[in-house]
Amino acid sequence: MNKNEILKGSIKTGVINAVINGGIQYFFLKGHGSIPVSVDSITNTNETVLGTAVVLAISIAIILTVVQYFIIKTPKVKFFPTAFWLTLKHAFFTFGIITSLAVLWQRYMGTVEVSLIIALIILGLIAGIVSGIVNYLTIKNCVISEKQTDQLIQ
Repeated sequence: MNKNEILKGSIKTGVINAVINGGIQYFFLKGHGSIPVSVDSITNTNETVLGTAVVLAISIAIILTVVQYFIIKTPKVKFFPTAFWLTLKHAFFTFGIITSLAVLWQRYMGTVEVSLIIALIILGLIAGIVSGIVNYLTIKNCVISEKQTDQLIQ
């Protein structure tokens, strides 16, 4: 597998996940007329776009890393420890990025309410980006290339 094939597959995975997860989030958020992107509080009972995105992104990162590892058909590294630690790394990485974006959004933009459609588009975009990146990184880090195989033999 070369980088272009991996990249094309990752983009396709990202687009598919964006559409699917945007649709799934509709059923969770359909009762809301407008939804705040974020609110100025660490704990709240309000449903927010970026609060929902944190859980969505972490779930996608964990699930997609494990699933992608098991569907790789070429020679790959062992699940434990490499892919296991990669799964945790993806989960913490997405948590940090999305949470940081939520804090920065709240700091500079304040509480902004958006329509359900805009909220679903934002969530779909986040799901797509996370899916594409996680897919690419999982394949890149788990597939054993011919060059690596030759080095292991020598």
